[in-house]
Amino acid sequence: MSALDLPANADETLLLKLRRRLRQCFPERRLQVNDRVVAYRECGTGDATVVLLHGIGSTSASWMEVAAALAPRARVLAWDAPGYGDTSPLPQARPKADDYAQALEGFLKAAGVTRCALVGHSLGGLMAAAHARRHPQRLERLLLVSPAQGYGAADRRADGARVRGERLRALHAQGLAQVADQAPARLLSASADAAARAWVRWNMAQLKEGGYGQAVELLTGDDIARYAPSPLPVTVFCGERDLATPPADCQTVAAAFNAPFHLIPGCGHACHVEAPAALADLLSAALAPSHPHTKEAHHG
Repeated sequence: MSALDLPANADETLLLKLRRRLRQCFPERRLQVNDRVVAYRECGTGDATVVLLHGIGSTSASWMEVAAALAPRARVLAWDAPGYGDTSPLPQARPKADDYAQALEGFLKAAGVTRCALVGHSLGGLMAAAHARRHPQRLERLLLVSPAQGYGAADRRADGARVRGERLRALHAQGLAQVADQAPARLLSASADAAARAWVRWNMAQLKEGGYGQAVELLTGDDIARYAPSPLPVTVFCGERDLATPPADCQTVAAAFNAPFHLIPGCGHACHVEAPAALADLLSAALAPSHPHTKEAHHG
């Protein structure tokens, strides 16, 4: 370990432990998909396969504890979306969810995934919904965790233009490090522990300006309702204290997909980081063969 790697405080010591665990339990891999590289993480064995898609301010590593909890019963993969990590960016300057869905389909084929449950968090939910609509033959079920609606609908475009400007200005004016420092306050509840805060900060600090910029274009230029209803069974989850995609917004998504809705008590938007055991239990229950395809939405 070089002098630059030595922990200067308790937060850095904690982060070193988290990154060591990441290497051990959810190692990074790469695939060549045509002329593109896709970076992803994989763990677990089992008859089932679960694929995890991260949100706009995160990476595949954010799924570490959920993946570890699911690993005894399933093969678990989490990609770095185009333009994130070492994954090649998309060629489109202003991509839509279908463009990410096409990239995802290529990755799944290359990874040997014939059938899977697809889990999308936040903006990853928009990507997942598009993939389910375009490639239902590869999926068994769609699980949306605090899904982003997007701002592509006619009545939301003005808000979308404002959000686009705010996000890009913050990135250019403050830089990724400062944006990452502010992330826990927006993405976690006030009761989140130090490990969750450190992990949210670290994941956001790994972003690349180009990939993040493309994701902002997706967020502000597309609409998850375009991909509803889904040809697959769908379940929607949301953190009880989610400020980024509040429960009422997630209920709207659930209604559009005719899907059951589950609140995850006590946690914010990054529930997969703040309450991974609770989310893993809910995902496992949804993946069970006896789980009903549709039912009325409910709280908790």
